[in-house]
Amino acid sequence: MRHGRGMMLARRLTFLALALPGALVLPWLLWGVLAPGGWGVLKAGMLLCLVGTAPWFGLGVAHAVLGFAIRRLARDPARAVLPPGASPDPGPITARTAIGVAVRNEAIGEVVAALAALREGLAAEADRFGFFVLSDTDEAAAIGAEAAAMAAAPAIGYRRRAVNAGFKAGNVMEFLDRHAGEFDFAVVLDADSRMSADAVRRLVRILQGSPSLALVQHLTVGRPAAAAFPRLFQFGMRAGMRIWATGQAWWQGDAGPFWGHNAILRIAPFRAHCRLPALPDGRTILSHDQVEAALLRGAGWGVCVWAAEEGSQEENPPALPEFIARDARWLAGNMQYRHLLGMPGLAAIGRWQLVQAMLLFSGAPLSCALLLLAALAAAGGMAVPRDRMLGLTLAWLALAYAPKLLSYLDAGLDGARPYGGRWRFALGAVAEFGFSLLLDAIMQPSRVLAMAAALPGRRQAGWGAQNRAARGVGWGEAARLLWPHTLLGAVAFAGLARGSWLAALWALPVAGGLLVAIPFAVATSRPALSDWLRARGIAALPEEIRR
Repeated sequence: MRHGRGMMLARRLTFLALALPGALVLPWLLWGVLAPGGWGVLKAGMLLCLVGTAPWFGLGVAHAVLGFAIRRLARDPARAVLPPGASPDPGPITARTAIGVAVRNEAIGEVVAALAALREGLAAEADRFGFFVLSDTDEAAAIGAEAAAMAAAPAIGYRRRAVNAGFKAGNVMEFLDRHAGEFDFAVVLDADSRMSADAVRRLVRILQGSPSLALVQHLTVGRPAAAAFPRLFQFGMRAGMRIWATGQAWWQGDAGPFWGHNAILRIAPFRAHCRLPALPDGRTILSHDQVEAALLRGAGWGVCVWAAEEGSQEENPPALPEFIARDARWLAGNMQYRHLLGMPGLAAIGRWQLVQAMLLFSGAPLSCALLLLAALAAAGGMAVPRDRMLGLTLAWLALAYAPKLLSYLDAGLDGARPYGGRWRFALGAVAEFGFSLLLDAIMQPSRVLAMAAALPGRRQAGWGAQNRAARGVGWGEAARLLWPHTLLGAVAFAGLARGSWLAALWALPVAGGLLVAIPFAVATSRPALSDWLRARGIAALPEEIRR
C-alpha cells in the first residue's frame, strides 16, 4: 500500500512538472509580443485573459506527453495505467451484473435492438447478466412505442417512472434502490451508446479482481457516421481522447473520472455514497457523473478508467446546431460545480476533478475578450514584432491541439493500419484539423451565450429528447443561430486588419471560423460533402474500413 502511494505521488509530481511549463509558455510568448512600446490597459487585459486560459493548455500538454509516451513504450497501455493493485480477474465471471439503458423519449426500437444484440453476445454467461430499459419517457406517443417494443422483448426488463425526478441520476439510483437487489454490479448505458460483449466482460473482470474499486469508466469513441459533421468530429475526438485519457488515467490512478455511461459500478457503495445533494438554491445537479466519482473517492473507494477504445462507442450530434445544444447542456451542468467545491467529504483530487470539468468551459469568455482586446489594440496602432507574433500563433496551435497531434503521430508511426494506411489516415487528419480550427472558434461565443442563459434566475435546463438523425441545416436556421458569431468575427477582424493585415492573417487559425460560421453549419450538414468524404475514405474509422 505504501509503495502504491509513493508511486502515485511520483506520477502526480511528474504530471505537475509537465503541466506547469505547458501553462506558462503562451503567456510568456505573449509577454514578448506585447512588451515593446510599454504597457497599457489593453495590453494588460490581453495578458490576463491568456493567463486565465493557461491551465487548460497545461492540462492538454501534460496529458498528451504522458499519453504518447505510455502508448509508445507500454505493451498494453490500458493495463499499464490501471491503479496500483488493480487487475482484471482471469477466472470465471461470478458476479451478477445489471445492464441498464437510461432513456427519455428516444427511438426505442434501436435501443432494444442494441440491448438484444448485447444479450446474445453474453449468452454463454446468461445467468450472470440482466438487461433493463430504465425509462423516464413522458411523451404519449413515445410511451406507447416503448410499451409495444418492450412487450415484444420479454427477456429485457422494463421500468418507466412517471416523474423525471433527479434527471438521469435519479433514474439510475431509483433502479438500483428498487430493482437491482439481486445484482452486484451495474453497467450504465445511454440510448446512443453501445458496448460489445467483450468490453462488458472486461469491466466485470476488473471489478471482480479489484475489490477496492467502485467504478470503472471505459474509454468511449464515436460510432461510424455518414454525415460530414459527426464523421469529421469523431475522427479527431477519437485521436485526442485516446491520448488524453491514457495520460490522465496514469496520474489520477484510482481517483479518475466518470462520464455517465459506458461504465460499470459496484452497486453497494454507489447506493451508499452517491445520493446527490441539492444545490444551495435548491436546484437539482444536472451533470451528476463527476460528482458521483468525487463522492466515491471521498468515501475511500477507487474510480478508474480503462483507457482502451475497443468495444465502447457512442453517437455524436448529427449537425452543428445539435452539437451546440449538447455543449450548452454540459456547460450548464459543469458550471454548477462551483457550488460544490466546498462540499464536505470530498478528497482533494475529487475537488480537482470538479475544477477540471469547469476549466473545459470557463476559458470561453476570456478567449472572446482576448480577441476583442487584440482588435482594439491593433486598430489603435499597436505595433507587434512579426516574428514573435508568428511564434505565438504556432505555439498556440501546437499546445491547444497537443493531444490530437501526438495521437496522429502515434498512429502514423505504427503505419495507421486500422485506418487504411498512412496516406488515407493523413488525408483524414488534415481534413479534421481544418474542421477543428473552424469549429473551436465557433464554440467560444456559443459557450459565452450558454453561460448567459445559465445565469441565476434563468429557467433550469432539463434532460430532454435529443435529435440523433442526420439532417440538413438551412441557411435561415444557420443565420438565426450564428449571427452573433459572424458579427463578432467581422468586428474583430476589421479591427485587426485596420492595424495590420498580417495581424489578421495570424489570427485566422485561431478565430477564422467566426467569419464562416454560417456556411460551415450548412456545408457540414450537406449530403454532397458527406458522400464526397465517404467515397474517398476520408476520416474513416477502423470499424468502417473493416466492413
